[in-house]
Amino acid sequence: MTTAVTRPLTVTVRIDTADTVDDAPAVYTATVYMNTHRDNFDGYEPHHPLAAALRPDDSALRLVFHASDRIRSHEDAADAAFEVGNDQGADDNGQTWPANIRSVSVGDVIKVTGPDARTVHLSVDSYGFSPVPEPTTLVALTDPRVTHRD
Repeated sequence: MTTAVTRPLTVTVRIDTADTVDDAPAVYTATVYMNTHRDNFDGYEPHHPLAAALRPDDSALRLVFHASDRIRSHEDAADAAFEVGNDQGADDNGQTWPANIRSVSVGDVIKVTGPDARTVHLSVDSYGFSPVPEPTTLVALTDPRVTHRD
């Protein structure tokens, strides 16, 4: 006599490990904080209020740059964000600078997170950038000196 045996279905799944995950491009993300202090063009000071740049739909503007020969460091990504913030192009996703926000200038701060998940804050100087502590005085983007071009 033969007895039927029911076997459970075997399900095979692929588990991605560090060796099998597709190589996603390493990216740097940059958020620009506009200095709203009355002396903003004299440079950033830790007590200066900063407002995050926003997209036209009022969501945070995060610029994305893929690691490449051109973008190899947090400073390179900050420089690329500065270029986008001065209407000299777009980020790697085609995002451009909002028309209702002034250009990125001395005294503003650029927050850059790299592919290693390390975040640095860099103030825009007359020539280049300087590392600064994480800003603590964040305000809404309402100051007319920031939200309208002259």
